[in-house]
Amino acid sequence: MCAVKNLLVLYTGGTIGMLETPQGLAPAAGFEARMRSYLDAHPDSPRIAWTLRELSPLLDSANMQQANWLAMCDAIVEAVKQDGHDAILLLHGTDTLAYSAAALSFLLLGLDVPVVLTGSMLPAGAPDSDAWGNLCGALKLFEQGVENGVQLYFAGQLLHGARASKLRSEAFEAFAALPRQREGEKAGHIPAVLTYCQPRIPVNLAVLPIFPGLQAAHVKALVDSGVKGLLLECYGSGTGPSDDQALLDAFADARQQGVLIVAISQCPEGSVMFDTYAAGSRLRDSGLVSAGGMTREAALGKLFALLGAGLDLATAQHWFALDLCGERVA
Repeated sequence: MCAVKNLLVLYTGGTIGMLETPQGLAPAAGFEARMRSYLDAHPDSPRIAWTLRELSPLLDSANMQQANWLAMCDAIVEAVKQDGHDAILLLHGTDTLAYSAAALSFLLLGLDVPVVLTGSMLPAGAPDSDAWGNLCGALKLFEQGVENGVQLYFAGQLLHGARASKLRSEAFEAFAALPRQREGEKAGHIPAVLTYCQPRIPVNLAVLPIFPGLQAAHVKALVDSGVKGLLLECYGSGTGPSDDQALLDAFADARQQGVLIVAISQCPEGSVMFDTYAAGSRLRDSGLVSAGGMTREAALGKLFALLGAGLDLATAQHWFALDLCGERVA
């Protein structure tokens, strides 16, 4: 863990750099000048060499898509491998900040540099904004030295990129690592097909919560849409309607058609343990794969990284069950 010498600040948009427009706050270019002006006016700010690159188009993170994850990944790899940067600070909107941190955790496997994502709840320059505190806090981490891998820094907390979730829509302490049970087997190695060197393509993924009234027709409609990976949010420790044979058959049919169905718990504190209840066992037997205590963001990002690499169902399931970067094992 060494102090950073050549930091790239990758500005993707988000609240931190927004300015007021007639339609409301919107991402704005020119953040580098505003950032340098602030740091120059505050001599106690971290003194670290950095350059800034703006991704185009700048986004309100509510508009984040898989293609944007891939663009961020490409920009980071290019910055490290071609331009010699030894760390990345990625400025991002908060709505999908945890999703992007999780996705990049899997897309950048094997890239041995620190990547820290941050943003703010109020724009830089707004009264009492948290923007400069988050940005300078992240810069201080790089100045002191930070571990390789993807992490999320917010409100003084440094969180694992594949363990963070946004819990609050207004408070500055918006993000936390949910206290979910972590257990499983760590992968003995990361094959080349799962590293940052492997090109990815967009994947048709869906998230479906189990709720009273869920019907087999809902699952069939998703399968008919061409979905390749389905993240099923189960009750408690991984249960659902076990007496609805049509629904169980719909899961089994989806599996037969090559859909990877992964189960997480709906509970903020919880994990999937199918064998605890018979209802969970029946879901498992219909073809569901346990995500253990993974968050929605981590499970979705991992599905994207595996299926987007072109892995077949059996191979993707194999690697999904193993811990790749700390998402499953504490």
